[in-house]
Amino acid sequence: MKRQALLVNIARGDIVDEAALVATLRRGGVAGACLDVYEHEPEVSPALLEMENVNLLPHLRTAAFEVRFAMGRMVVANILACAEGRDLPNPV
Repeated sequence: MKRQALLVNIARGDIVDEAALVATLRRGGVAGACLDVYEHEPEVSPALLEMENVNLLPHLRTAAFEVRFAMGRMVVANILACAEGRDLPNPV
């Protein structure tokens, strides 16, 4: 990445090596980072918490009404399937 780049991770925490990110940020390898997922969730690297060129948020991807509604429908579908002795449509 270029030195003026911002690393953004809103996908999965474990795709970013946070120790390597901290080292890169400290040496100016990238301009900053924006994260809402973390390598060792729910813990956040203390070094990232102290950096002014890092924005940290809780994972908000599922906060939309439509997503939460769909999640609720999946739960109901699983409960009904279990009660009726069918395979769960979304086993987790």
